[in-house]
Amino acid sequence: MTRSGILCGVAWCIDSNLSIATWPPEETVAVVLSQDDQGGCPGHNLSTALVKLGAPFPVSAIGLVGDDANGRKLYKICDDHGIDRSQLEMRIGLSTSYVMAMTAKDSGKRTFFSTAGAHAAQTPDDFDFTKSTARYVHMGLPGFHEKLDSPWKEDANGWVTLLKKARAAGLKSNLEMASFDVNLIRNVVQPMLPHLDSLIINDFEAAAITGQRIIENGLTNIATCRMALEQIIQAHHNLEFAVIHFPLGAIAMTRKGEVYAQASVNVPRSAIVGSNGAGDCFAAGILIGQHEGWTMQQSLKLAHASAAASLRASSTTAAVVNWKECLELAEAWGWR
Repeated sequence: MTRSGILCGVAWCIDSNLSIATWPPEETVAVVLSQDDQGGCPGHNLSTALVKLGAPFPVSAIGLVGDDANGRKLYKICDDHGIDRSQLEMRIGLSTSYVMAMTAKDSGKRTFFSTAGAHAAQTPDDFDFTKSTARYVHMGLPGFHEKLDSPWKEDANGWVTLLKKARAAGLKSNLEMASFDVNLIRNVVQPMLPHLDSLIINDFEAAAITGQRIIENGLTNIATCRMALEQIIQAHHNLEFAVIHFPLGAIAMTRKGEVYAQASVNVPRSAIVGSNGAGDCFAAGILIGQHEGWTMQQSLKLAHASAAASLRASSTTAAVVNWKECLELAEAWGWR
């Protein structure tokens, strides 16, 4: 079988993207400047980013949503973008996961309030990777799925079972994470690493996995990022590459020990509306490049350009455009 395309899951949700002037102290009020309800979570974000970037291969969905208005909205988004949703199940009796994503305009920082919804009901039995002809499966978010985060049969957690099933079916797997409790990241994600083919994470997540002091006084130590990559690659021989991204750039390492670095785009402050989904758009750029046989350096440039373009909207992928336009925009703004 000739495999092509990317299967996007496990998490699908609706994001209510709220813009506020500044994050308020407790017992006070923050006025909402704008609200935009759109799709969210790695399944939606990666799949729509891939389509908007002009991925020249099939993009498909896998996961679980509720039989409600939000689930139907996610179905419509898939249909509107030409995303195959045959494995995105809508289940009666469940509610679709819902997230309030609040972005403070003065700092650009995000805060999330999440309801588990259908995510809490998912188990490894809900996934059949043998039905897919995709080359890659992109999975997220460990730490937000009650049953997948827990031990499953003989495996440390259900995610490990999912990754084993994906590999047995012939798919390569990539992981999407979120920056939350360090111990939870470490406990859930570390057992998954031997079963991954690639890893694209930020500096906070890399520190949680490796125990390295990557962020000091709010700044990312690039030398320590490289040490973390070496630690991850050397310990997990199935990984073809790993990437750590941070505000000022990204660094990647391949199984052969090749190291690549790329500064991020110097996005004008006036152009930034929200950063929700920027990490997913970064991952989309990497995966398009790797799927299409680009060099890692070219993939990093597209990843940063895609993430930069996404910052122009409060929702995750609304401002993403074709990959050529993203690169042109990045060149116009310049690199840090």
